[in-house]
Amino acid sequence: MSTRSQWLSISRLALSVAAAALLFTTVPAKAQAPAKEPIKIGFGMSLTGPLSANGKSSLLAMKIWEDDVNAKGGLLGRPVKLVYFDDQSNPSQVPGIYTKLLDIDKVDLIVSGYASGQIGPAMPIAIQRKKLFVSLFGTGINETFNYSRYFSMIPNGPTPKPAFTRGFFKVAEVQKPKPQTIAIAMADAEFGRNACEGAAENAKDSGFKIVYNKTYPPSTTDFSPIVRAIQALNPDLLVICSYPLDSVGMVKAMHEVGFKPKMWGGAMVGLQATVFKTQLGPMLNGLVNFETWIPVKSMAFPGSLELLKKYQARAGAEGVDPLGYYMPVWAYAYVQVLGDAIAATKSLNDDVLADYIRKTTFKTVVGDVKFGKQGEWAVERTMAAQFQNIKGNTVEDFRDLKTEVIVYPPQFKTGDVIYPYEKALVK
Repeated sequence: MSTRSQWLSISRLALSVAAAALLFTTVPAKAQAPAKEPIKIGFGMSLTGPLSANGKSSLLAMKIWEDDVNAKGGLLGRPVKLVYFDDQSNPSQVPGIYTKLLDIDKVDLIVSGYASGQIGPAMPIAIQRKKLFVSLFGTGINETFNYSRYFSMIPNGPTPKPAFTRGFFKVAEVQKPKPQTIAIAMADAEFGRNACEGAAENAKDSGFKIVYNKTYPPSTTDFSPIVRAIQALNPDLLVICSYPLDSVGMVKAMHEVGFKPKMWGGAMVGLQATVFKTQLGPMLNGLVNFETWIPVKSMAFPGSLELLKKYQARAGAEGVDPLGYYMPVWAYAYVQVLGDAIAATKSLNDDVLADYIRKTTFKTVVGDVKFGKQGEWAVERTMAAQFQNIKGNTVEDFRDLKTEVIVYPPQFKTGDVIYPYEKALVK
């Protein structure tokens, strides 16, 4: 064979090998299905600032839900992806975040961040875009907007404003002798005003005379003058509607001033979080405050304790509340409702989902959830609990729920209230 013939034979062989190699490298690639675009759920969350203790623990629970759903194959055959931004506990940041989520990030669905002050500013955007909007711990938000695609994950029932303090009043009104007078103090912010408007309704229904009913600026850091002004009126009862840092400041001021009404507390946000419980320790004894869920036998709904176990295993690395007795179950539940609605309807259409959520009872980690008037829970289930016999300032002082006793409603009650307040103080 000539050199030219040999070269042509080698060339033909090389081309054949190359073609075969190309076939084997391209055919499998064509056979592989392209990665499916995730279903994107967008929201703002308070990861810094005064609401961050609850915001960060909520986010961890939502991440656990995301992992749980994706481990089962996602939704509609697609993975789920949470898209979120830090609202810095600042309501003014919220509109920009939701505009970006919808216009730039092109999320499929939106949910709210944590707390009334962050939910309200997002509502006009949800309404303008006709988006389904499931919220996390908003009080009476939809009384202003009356939006048909809004649903509230908080157990306050159809009358959300009085619900926060209803248990406080139900306990107080049966004490003997019955208390007669009450003072009401509130942060001049959405939650504070709404919850204490409800407290005033409850006071009237219970037959208590209101001797003080005032707001204080959200920027307040010294609460002693407020406590002294109330102490001068010597009310039997004191209800406070406050955000986390206010709640801590109020507890410290009560002890600094030495004011001892017969019963006090009410709607103080933050005292459910371990970081504030351990900061205050025995100063919490005797305080009667709202509660929504704690891991007692009567509230061990399907999946709740399993979630808590996963949460606590990751809490240290995530730098969040080590116990997770407050927000995690609720944050998991509100995206759980959304996920179940998507799976049942096989749709991402906001109207289809809203219609399904409106008429369905959901099985969640916080029990059965049915939405009613204005998207609030159809049945109220907010509790009142009293701190008792706290000896120290460690996490272990609060892990055992003997130091937080449910005193209302009767079906979840785990102990009796210590009354008057002074008797509950640890000597």
